[in-house]
Amino acid sequence: MTLPVVLGITAATLGLGFIQKSPCLGSWADGRQYRLLCYSDIVPLFHTEGLDQGLVPYLEARNEYPVLTGFAMAAAGLPADTYAGFFAWNAVMLTGFALLTSLALWRLVGARALYFAAAPTLLIYGFVNWDLIAVGLATLGTWAYLRARDGPAGLLLGLGAAAKLSPGLLAAPFALGRLRERRVAAGAGLAGSAALAWAAVNLPVALAAPDRWGEFFRFNAARVADWDSLWALSQRHLGWPGSTGVVNLLSAIAFVAVAVTLWLATERVRPRFPAWSFGFPLLVAFLLTNKVYSPQFSLWLLPWFALALPSPGLFAAFSVAEVAVFVTRFSFFGEMAGLGGMPRGAFEAAVLVRAAVLVACVVAWIRRPAPPLAAQNPEYSGLSAQGAGNEEYSGFSGGGG
Repeated sequence: MTLPVVLGITAATLGLGFIQKSPCLGSWADGRQYRLLCYSDIVPLFHTEGLDQGLVPYLEARNEYPVLTGFAMAAAGLPADTYAGFFAWNAVMLTGFALLTSLALWRLVGARALYFAAAPTLLIYGFVNWDLIAVGLATLGTWAYLRARDGPAGLLLGLGAAAKLSPGLLAAPFALGRLRERRVAAGAGLAGSAALAWAAVNLPVALAAPDRWGEFFRFNAARVADWDSLWALSQRHLGWPGSTGVVNLLSAIAFVAVAVTLWLATERVRPRFPAWSFGFPLLVAFLLTNKVYSPQFSLWLLPWFALALPSPGLFAAFSVAEVAVFVTRFSFFGEMAGLGGMPRGAFEAAVLVRAAVLVACVVAWIRRPAPPLAAQNPEYSGLSAQGAGNEEYSGFSGGGG
């Protein structure tokens, strides 16, 4: 499959996503965001973050998002003077990051890029929030890493972490991969580049407006368990854990414990497995143990189905579960608003089904050899992601770094 076809399918998927969201680009006074399932954070935040007044995030107005996302929002707001215009400019920007994601995936795995480009999850969640910025930067960072360009990989992951948390998580298995190759300097360079890139974005804002810069951290520390999280289900049905502080602590402990357990289990089943591919179960572990699983966070996983778990059956199950969560979530919100809709039980059942599917995906990933990086780039030609001999495959043919 050629690159123009993959990019065309990406654009078509997001074009349908734009149409699906289009009823919500005006007034929401009639509750259409729930009745028509066209909700997007982008629309109301044009006003609530002061972007309709041209306020600079953090310096002149509060913003609950990481710095790079906040400034991306502001950039899209500069040419906009209406809610619809703001959404459209954001859609253009986010489509650009989606196309970069598809490009990087096509260079790495060819037609398997369709696991991202044609995903129902991309259609329904691509324009719900700004996560495609982080997805794009993380995927470009993965591409750089698999070409043994560790400095640029770290830079891209650090920039991604300045937009959303997920790319920063990937720095850990990527750096561990270099350490297992006995390339300590490369691993340290990757981690250092990521840290420097994150600091370069955040430090100027932190110095200029420390209180508003810290809003993101305070907001998330005080945030209660989100509707979509397993913690919220536990609190509602088991009455435990009670306080947000306890949830914060337990979720952090659970994430580390699950991640370590998965690493050890994989090492036992597939000794010397490609450490970079651990990004997939690591992200799943974070999503299932975190107190917040905002619906669009599932976009983080799409490139990893192409890279690490290209299973049509599991991908179809994940996609169906995601659509079920999407429909029942916003329908239930309509029910709460008195507009009619599905009961909370239907939404919670969909959340549990999605969690079960993700667990099944991780189990399958542990058991299966890593798929080949079938590249359109001759650097990858004939190489297997499983590697040869005793050295973990890094995805790069030849020397240099």
